[in-house]
Amino acid sequence: MSQQPLVRKTLVGTNEINQICFVVKDIEASSKSWAKLLGTVVPQPFVTGPQEFSQVKYYGEPSPARNKLVFFETPGVQIELVEPDSVPNLMHECLEKDGQGYNHFAFDVDKISETLETMEEKYIVAQSGEFYPDKGRYAFLETREKYKTLIELLEHEGPKPDGSLSPLTGDRQFEGKPLLGTSKIVQMAFVVKDVKEAQKAWCNMLGVEPSTIFHSGFEAVNKVATYKGKPTAGRSHFTFIQTPLIQVELVQPDQDSPSTWLEHLERHGEGLHHIAFFVESLDEKRDLLNKLGFPTIQEGLFYDGSGKYAYMDTTSEYSVVIELLEMFKS
Repeated sequence: MSQQPLVRKTLVGTNEINQICFVVKDIEASSKSWAKLLGTVVPQPFVTGPQEFSQVKYYGEPSPARNKLVFFETPGVQIELVEPDSVPNLMHECLEKDGQGYNHFAFDVDKISETLETMEEKYIVAQSGEFYPDKGRYAFLETREKYKTLIELLEHEGPKPDGSLSPLTGDRQFEGKPLLGTSKIVQMAFVVKDVKEAQKAWCNMLGVEPSTIFHSGFEAVNKVATYKGKPTAGRSHFTFIQTPLIQVELVQPDQDSPSTWLEHLERHGEGLHHIAFFVESLDEKRDLLNKLGFPTIQEGLFYDGSGKYAYMDTTSEYSVVIELLEMFKS
């Protein structure tokens, strides 16, 4: 998956998505689950600083929120888990409204104030604050209407810290043994109502040429698919945008063809559907997850027949669907 070259100015000055965040109710339990998935030491959560240091503002008003955080470093994007404080703050709002699950992705920028001033699109800052004890700051942009996700800007004073931001002093039983044989998340995918509109918005945001839109389920090769154990064409329209650390997929499901994407759109609306891992022996990894209590939702061949996929219902533990990908050996 090679990075698409920049052909225009990006929305925030970069197209390197470097963090994906999930809001959780029990960060200790979630940290253990993600450590098992990624094959790491179970990191210790830490609490953000008091208001006098963190300077949290929620839609412009000071908030005493002190959330619990955990970070996982992977070969690609960083994973952040947040257990929100019960006082008014953006993460608490999202947890109350949508429950546990995906919350935002993040970009590093040189200076948030300058980025906000020069952005061609203007957005409300939903929440902002200062890092503590590290030096820097963050700002969440209210971009949900256009991009179906919040976007966070991160600014570091001086060099960005190396290594894990979370103390690696917990249980070491999963260290070096990722559940799927890899800890690299290669893709994040959003279900959308109009893939052409979404493709235009995302390619403009990321500063790349319009990506190719594919149509799956309309050719014989695509009909080798099952959804909840029953055959389906799984018709959809989708596109891939390659950023430096992770691929973004946008999927518009066909309204007359049963699929996991259509189910998500009808139940949850537009938004993140899954994260994906390339694995060796998809069948083996699928069976392993089945034995661990994670059912197979949908499986089939790639649109061009070059590999196969399986969507696993891992939402009970990870609050997100995990997709397994395997390329056929030529």
